[in-house]
Amino acid sequence: MSGIPHDHYEPKSRFEKWLDARLPIVGLLYSTMTIPTPKNLNWMWIWGIVLAFVMVLQIVTGIVLAMHYTPEVTMAFDSVEHIMRNVNAGWALRYMHTNGASLFFFAVYLHIFRGLYYGSYKSPREVTWIIGMLIYMVMMATGFMGYVLPWGQMSFWGATVITGLFGAIPGIGDVLQTWLLGGPAVDNATLNRFFSLHYLLPFVLVALVVLHIWAFHTTGNGNPTGVEVRRGSKAEVKKDTLPFWPYFVIKDVFALSVILTLFFVVVYFQPNYLGDPVNYVKADPLVTPAHIVPEWYFLPFYGILRAFTADVWVVQIASFLTAGIVDAKFFGVIAMFGAIFVMVLVPWLDTSRVRSGKYRPSFKWWFWLLGLDFVVLAWCGSQPPEGIVPLVSLIASAYWFAYFLIILPLLGVLEKPLPVPATIEEDFDAHYPPKDASASAAE
Repeated sequence: MSGIPHDHYEPKSRFEKWLDARLPIVGLLYSTMTIPTPKNLNWMWIWGIVLAFVMVLQIVTGIVLAMHYTPEVTMAFDSVEHIMRNVNAGWALRYMHTNGASLFFFAVYLHIFRGLYYGSYKSPREVTWIIGMLIYMVMMATGFMGYVLPWGQMSFWGATVITGLFGAIPGIGDVLQTWLLGGPAVDNATLNRFFSLHYLLPFVLVALVVLHIWAFHTTGNGNPTGVEVRRGSKAEVKKDTLPFWPYFVIKDVFALSVILTLFFVVVYFQPNYLGDPVNYVKADPLVTPAHIVPEWYFLPFYGILRAFTADVWVVQIASFLTAGIVDAKFFGVIAMFGAIFVMVLVPWLDTSRVRSGKYRPSFKWWFWLLGLDFVVLAWCGSQPPEGIVPLVSLIASAYWFAYFLIILPLLGVLEKPLPVPATIEEDFDAHYPPKDASASAAE
């Protein structure tokens, strides 16, 4: 952690000195485990360890599943059934992998919203935030390609719909879509491409995660107050922090054990609860499902994609100004990717001098409305686009963009924040008074 004094590894034995001079891996592990960590971290800081564990789980189970999977359109569906029925513990491996993807996204959404609430994206952590958003986008690509591999009805038609979005890009759309599919339609070449990328991207993900951890270890960990650790003497640092081991490691392991208990309850008793039963029917290009929906973790952005139809005035204006180049389909694609891009830009869109939302009364209302808006968008994405759903989708999409592009910049100017503690120690003592202070108060 750059700039914060802390204990450094000193090799003692001859072997330790020999190894440290050639490969200082023990020193790196020691620095990581003893890194000064703000002592006021709450339970929302557990999702990092959950994400790290699930990433490893997905890679391990994915490698084993790949040994038995056949990426060929006439055999893919049957190979998945073979894994489920004939491979030793194959059903457990597959259910851990599919539900592991859901846990991965559940944890990352809580991780992102925690960062948005506590201002984890603010200086000096802008690069850490951007790397985190890159991780999220790689996760989305990996998850989408993995969903295609079982080659069920929803897998096939989901791939058809989503890859069809690239065809909406003016000029290069058709060429890009053909390159992505490996041909004019979703077929064997598509399945092979997606299998290869689904196998490769997790290792790109590992590299980005290492970079992400390195970045926040350089700038220091955020905390609920948004106040930085004092960077004076070791004595001042110790007033604001505790060593990562054993305090936060034990806390993280306890939280992980609770979450994994719930996870394995789902794996063993409700493994298909979050899946679509249509995907247990083999892919048939001649039979279109009545309602095509992606996995639940894509639904909010799928809701935004479908919100902008040809009769929406902003789409009509964009189409008029571009002489028809930007039609409803292309506008929906722009909106879907734009909804993610505005999160990337949030370090510069938030103009408040106060980092943590804990001390911003007005911000809290708008933020919790954003959380509700995210859930509403997910519901809209899961429903057929009829009745009141298109209107609700449009309103919810408008609020998503308004929050980042209008509300957040204005709040920094108009809002009057509450007093922020001068130090992390002051905040910690306010919640957990020292024993001597408690005894004095009792007297």
